[in-house]
Amino acid sequence: MAAAKERKKSLSLSNIQLARSKWANVNYLAVEHLKKLSDELQLSVASGDLLLLNGRWYVTHTGLIRLATRRRCTGIQVQPIPEFSDALNRRYAFRATVYKSRKSRGFSGYGDADPTNISFLFHGAEMRLAETRAVNRALRKAYGIGVCSVEEIGSVAEPSQSCPDAKRLPSQPANDSGTGRTVRDRLCQVIRQHHLDANLVKTYATDFCGVKSLRDATREQVENFVTHLADWAEKDRSALLCQLNSYLGQKEGAA
Repeated sequence: MAAAKERKKSLSLSNIQLARSKWANVNYLAVEHLKKLSDELQLSVASGDLLLLNGRWYVTHTGLIRLATRRRCTGIQVQPIPEFSDALNRRYAFRATVYKSRKSRGFSGYGDADPTNISFLFHGAEMRLAETRAVNRALRKAYGIGVCSVEEIGSVAEPSQSCPDAKRLPSQPANDSGTGRTVRDRLCQVIRQHHLDANLVKTYATDFCGVKSLRDATREQVENFVTHLADWAEKDRSALLCQLNSYLGQKEGAA
């Protein structure tokens, strides 16, 4: 019993420390709520179980699955709901049922997704997101989690239609196969072509270049980043979106 209490205390302190270093808006209420989530559900900030967005905590799909595993969840059944789905308009609906034990009658949750209720960042993944939302709602019901999951909200960080502020990127031209396009032009093209969130790309670029602001990055560093971004987007856009999504809620590094 004492060991369990010590582990909970350690997790709580670790979560608070990491949250304060990761997000700027961790006020007293957010800290108290985090303590409760740490003690009661053993959710970990370091493992990506929680995100702080606009001063509010959200649990992630990863966090819910990890919680279900710890609680020895027997299984999860997911079924599409044809009458509420329309593939032509990319609208999907699912029902998920979580079985906490072999004798459990199940806890059901519903999830839907279409281009109008998800971030532009996830356009093209409506079916997968609808399924994830259904599973998340079922898991939250099964384990009494009142905190909304980040995947359930309509738009976490609505993408900007413009590219990152041109003034914050090196202005020297960097030739691209003889076309003479600048680094900014190439970056903006990659963002538009692959429908990426410009703000998240800017945060990722700052992290990639190892600088506090993109204004501090050299032309070579930004060129390397743009090449890396374009290559990753072509080879595995889904993995790239997951990487960009990991920066949601963080203080913009290029401010």
